[in-house]
Amino acid sequence: MQFDYLKHVTGGLDRHAVLNELMAAYGKDVWNFAFFYTRSRELADDISQDVFVKVFQQLYEFRGQSSIKTWLLAITRNTARDVLRSAWIRRVTFFGGLVRPQEQTSPSAERESFDKLMTEEIWAVVLKLPQKLREVLLMNSHYGLSMQEMADMLHVSVGTVKSRLHRARAAVNRSLTQEAKWTGEEEWT
Repeated sequence: MQFDYLKHVTGGLDRHAVLNELMAAYGKDVWNFAFFYTRSRELADDISQDVFVKVFQQLYEFRGQSSIKTWLLAITRNTARDVLRSAWIRRVTFFGGLVRPQEQTSPSAERESFDKLMTEEIWAVVLKLPQKLREVLLMNSHYGLSMQEMADMLHVSVGTVKSRLHRARAAVNRSLTQEAKWTGEEEWT
């Protein structure tokens, strides 16, 4: 793996260079995970910055007990949880909602347009899931983490991860099936 050498480093490494490499390799993943956890672009920006500050400070403490990606996502999750628990967030109500990406004014093909619509519909359903279900679905489907990596990161058993993942998939499928019935579209299976 690209960053395996980090588990053997105890000092003397150019942390700025390593941080730049980590940000280039995993910056988008960290931001996306923070966004899906908080549902806020502004909070995702702040959390991403905080995560990489923590990584910079704790770089010599990484011992390779998990992959670097799992370590970064765990820091992201913990930072996002701390932000959402903060007194400021609990007192402030954000107006507006989920900001969708700008619609394309002239899609190049009918299929591209249909695929984009379906993707937005699925992400809207995923973002409505309870946090415990949403996070395991994202960790597994989007980030490709194993059951054991997710269990270690969430401090739960593998069985709990499997159960949450099953419930998340069932909820998404149920929601999309109901929506298809209402609109007369083909059923999701």
